[in-house]
Amino acid sequence: MPHRRRLQQALRVTLIGAAVNFFLAAGKLAAGIFGHSQALIADAAESFADIIGSVIVWRGLVVAAKPADDDHPYGHGKAEALSAAVIATLLLIAAVGIAAQSVREIVSDHPAPKPWTLAVLVAVVLIKELLFRFALGQGHATDSGAVKSDAWHHRSDAITSLAAAVGIGLALVGGPSWAAADDFAALVAAGIIAFNGWLLLRPALEELMDTMPSPEVIAEIRQIASAVAGVDAIEKCFVRRSGWQLLVDMHIHVDPEMTVARSHVLAHAVKDAVRAELPKVRDVLVHVEPRRQM
Repeated sequence: MPHRRRLQQALRVTLIGAAVNFFLAAGKLAAGIFGHSQALIADAAESFADIIGSVIVWRGLVVAAKPADDDHPYGHGKAEALSAAVIATLLLIAAVGIAAQSVREIVSDHPAPKPWTLAVLVAVVLIKELLFRFALGQGHATDSGAVKSDAWHHRSDAITSLAAAVGIGLALVGGPSWAAADDFAALVAAGIIAFNGWLLLRPALEELMDTMPSPEVIAEIRQIASAVAGVDAIEKCFVRRSGWQLLVDMHIHVDPEMTVARSHVLAHAVKDAVRAELPKVRDVLVHVEPRRQM
């Protein structure tokens, strides 16, 4: 996918998500306050965090799309991983805040939620699940970790709303003695949000720490390079992610009698072959070494 088209597609998904989250968050907050539902208020807080997350993703995508410069010769791709890490951290912070507030509500007396709040949550769950599926599909299409993180933020919001709906339903059916079910639902939702936050944080940190991609990717790059005429062996092959792209460093063994000019041409042939077969590879740095004598 062309770089500009990828950016436009990812930004469109992010802006749609932010707009939907704004209206949903405002509606849930009002319904939670007037409907006496702590779970709905917690859900609204998570939605407002979604809006902040979408803004962070938007900025991350814009920065990541900038070309390499003198200060950033490897490009700005890691801005996507950084934005994904920030979103994941926001999820973890939101989970702690929701859990703390839920515990306070559990140990204190408060009125049961209004019946109509249940209808609000059912509508929210449906909308957020649709938004999650749309954003996740676009995240895979653009291979953007930031957009995928934003998608899972939508899914965590849907889960929070579903837990809140279950809690409110129990509180309505059980009567005053079950009023705290709404708060226990918010507590369960906080645990789910924290778990999703960790699942998102881990790959973002791996990219920021230059963790190697899967062995299958490494094997494919090695196979492509080895197939170039004149390459006797691949000694080393290091790969790291920079946003959706890959940066490759490799050492190849060649005939020790090969001239510098010929080895230079061969190194470019290896680079071109890898990039042609794997468009995700942005650059290949090839170090030429003489073949080891047996």
